[in-house]
Amino acid sequence: MPYSVQLYTLRNAIEDDLPGTIRKVAEIGFTQVEPYNFVATARELGAALRENGLAAPSGHAPLLSQDQDEIFAAAKELGIATVIEPFIPADHWQNAEDIQATAARLNAAAKKGAEYGIRVGYHNHQWELESTIEGRTALEYFAGLLDPELVLEVDTYWVAVGGHDPVDILARLGDRVKLIHIKDGPLTTDTKAQQPAGQGKVPVLDVIAAAKSLETGVVEFDDYAGDIFDGIAQSLAFLNSNTAGNPAEGATA
Repeated sequence: MPYSVQLYTLRNAIEDDLPGTIRKVAEIGFTQVEPYNFVATARELGAALRENGLAAPSGHAPLLSQDQDEIFAAAKELGIATVIEPFIPADHWQNAEDIQATAARLNAAAKKGAEYGIRVGYHNHQWELESTIEGRTALEYFAGLLDPELVLEVDTYWVAVGGHDPVDILARLGDRVKLIHIKDGPLTTDTKAQQPAGQGKVPVLDVIAAAKSLETGVVEFDDYAGDIFDGIAQSLAFLNSNTAGNPAEGATA
């Protein structure tokens, strides 16, 4: 399975030097990245990815609050095959009616994405797990409302912060999960306390094994107290050393 890195992790470095940051990502050993809010930087980012031989199979963009045609056009330019809605605030996950409305809007976005040959997905935080709707987590209730072509990118750290075992959640969500965010730490909302994969409380290897239809594992830090490039390098080294596959094949696993 290939490993990618969510570029939000490197947002401060990207703001200072986008080409140089992408070059460092490639030097560390990643061959895939997951861009965020990529419409504004599509041309510069695309050039940097091509120069360093990096692919961007997935990307985050606010599909439910910005121009979808603009997003899908930029995604196509960058070679992004799956565009993921990254954030719906906690107050939208407290009752069935609001969740149904969000699912309907995302289903509509997926139909538009299909016109561009692009798949649509959703990425969770902890509140989708903290809320219970009709005996299920809000995330699971939501998944049951999505059209078959939509996928989930499960942020396994926020699942655990939300009070659930990510291994169990991944098993219950099944084939809908095509991507996961891989991060580690003390399972608190203190993002600066996050740690490289294998150094915190998340059973990272068990989590990866539980995602049976996984296409891409995406390394991410919401924040980090140390050197962020060292952090992602440690995560990738842990993953390459402990998961099956030849690092010379596929993307980075």
